[in-house]
Formats: sequence, structure tokens, C-alpha cells
Amino acid sequence: MLRTAQHFEVVEAPLPEPRPDEVLVRVVASGVCASELEPWVDGPAAGQERYLGHEVSGVVAATGSEVTTPAVGDRVGVWVTERGFAEYVAVRAAYCFPAGEGPLDEALAEPIACAVNAVELAGVRLGDDVVLIGAGFMGNLVQALVGLRGPRRVVVADTRPDALERAARLGATRVVDVTEESLPDVVRGLTDGRGADVTFECTGTQGALTTCGETTRMSGKVAIVGYHQGPDRQVPLGYWNWMAFTIVNGHFREVETILRGMDVGMRLVSSGRLPTAGLVSHRFPLERIDEAFATLRAKPEGFVKAVITFPEG
Repeated sequence: MLRTAQHFEVVEAPLPEPRPDEVLVRVVASGVCASELEPWVDGPAAGQERYLGHEVSGVVAATGSEVTTPAVGDRVGVWVTERGFAEYVAVRAAYCFPAGEGPLDEALAEPIACAVNAVELAGVRLGDDVVLIGAGFMGNLVQALVGLRGPRRVVVADTRPDALERAARLGATRVVDVTEESLPDVVRGLTDGRGADVTFECTGTQGALTTCGETTRMSGKVAIVGYHQGPDRQVPLGYWNWMAFTIVNGHFREVETILRGMDVGMRLVSSGRLPTAGLVSHRFPLERIDEAFATLRAKPEGFVKAVITFPEG
């Protein structure tokens, strides 16, 4: 549990008992999500506790009396809203999706679902010119999914050379180090001055949000995938109105939408259509969970994604 600011405490708890429609999952990996960074930094309210963790994959250890699938021993990606940093979670069977035979710490169904839903909502079409601002974990997932839709160009921008190298390996048409080049100028040069059909903002920062309006064509789409924490953001709404942008919010709270994204995402992962190898860069045991969050905050060279891992045996 998160006891105070930047301090988790590992506690013993009873093994969850699955209800008739639930399964008990032995957790193998739980991702450290950027959306939980602010709660970790600030800590819970005085006298309260927080149970974070929602990016879970593992193995079914037991099933409730009404469950026919999944079965004991099945490897699954799981949707939970909290308590994911635990050795076991009890979860509805309908919230579990086959994870295939690949590494379970790379089969994190919840963030994959976020990327799937964002790309589908943005409606990338064959031959589109696409810009992605941010080449971190979510940006990499979005890039891989956009590639499945047959774009003409995929331009990826970031400030980190290692992230841009990874984007190039993933098939980016052009990478842009925004500390050295103007992204709007590059995009205009590649599109005969027209701009991108779709721009994905994958950083959660004001600068990237502002740049979206400078790279997207008239009547194009701006998809907000980054998780915006901290101070309120600002956009030049008059200009965005004039440009007739369609604004796509890549964040979802409807359970049905989340589960459909997980289903689609895990089908792609388990079939090999969505490769995730190399997208987890840092692995930590549970007793080093504060170090995992600190690493997410610092983003050292080579950082993509941190996960908490548990023994598979």
C-alpha cells in the first residue's frame, strides 16, 4: 500500500477468495503507470492509504463456481482498477483476456487497450500522414498500431535520441529531435505544406499539446493520448476553431470500451501482430517499488516502461 508520499509499504494480506463469477490470478507483472506518478509523489491524504496498480498480467490460480473460462493455468492480461501490486488479485472472469505464449511482463492488457482505443477513435486511414509527439511506451504502442492501418508517413518527435532510435526501428518514416529541428517545418515539408491528417499527443505536456495545432492540417484530427497531470493546460482555441480540428480524447472510463480495447489488443499481442518485445526496459521486485516509481519520474537514458515482477513459479 502507498502509506505516505513516495513510500510504499509491503504488507501481508489474506488470499482473496474469488466469487462465483471471478477468478484468482497469480500476478506475474504489474506495470508502473504514469497516471499513478502524481499520487505517488503527493501521497495519500493524512491518515489514509492508497492501493495503486492496474496494469496486471498473470496466471489463473483458481476459478469461481460459475466460471467456465478462463481455466486454471491460463495466462491472462487482466483489468483491475486498484491493488494490482499484489501477489494475487481476484477479478471477474470477463475481465481476463488470453495473453499468448510471450513474456507476461510485456502483455499488459490495460495500457495496450488505451492505445488500441485511441487509434481506433482517431480513425487513421490508408494513406494518411500521421505525426506522433512522444516516443515513450504509449507512443511506441500507438506507432505500432498506426502502422497496422497503412499510413503513408509516420513522423515521430521526441527530445531523447534513444527514444527516436527506437521509433526508427519500429518503422517511423521520419524522426525529429525537437531540440534540433522544428517539427511543424518538417511536417509541412513532407506534406507539401498541408500538415498531418492525424497528430497524436503522447507526452502529457503543454509543449506537445501546443505543437499539435501547428502540425495538423485543416479539418485534421488531434488525438490526446498523454495523461495530463499538474497545472491546467491551454490551447489557442480561436485558431483551433478556425482550423476545424476534430479533438479526440484517448482516455476512456466506460467499462465496455475498455474491455473491447483489451480484447482487441490481446488478440494482436497473442497472435504476434502487435510486437511488444523491448518495450519494457526496467523490471523491479515488489520490495523496490518506490525505486520503480522514481525511475519512471527520472526517465533515465533507455527508459521505456517499468514493471513490478513476481516469480512465475
